[in-house]
Amino acid sequence: MNGLNRLIISDPNVMMGKPVIAGTRITVELILEKLAAGETYEQLLAAHPRLSRDGIQAALAFAAEALRADVLYPISETTR
Repeated sequence: MNGLNRLIISDPNVMMGKPVIAGTRITVELILEKLAAGETYEQLLAAHPRLSRDGIQAALAFAAEALRADVLYPISETTR
């Protein structure tokens, strides 16, 4: 993860142990949700002054690494 992994921490005393950007209470989950909703890096950075581009990249890299595990994630089909 080319050094970005140091930016993600998990502490049981911060946000119930969810992975966060080091030095903040900004969760990886929040970053992913906002990006998935269509927010840009610039919008995230404006809304969260303690967040950096490296922090966003670290969150994405962390999520990708977490999904590499040999686990199946069933997705229910919805009918329209």
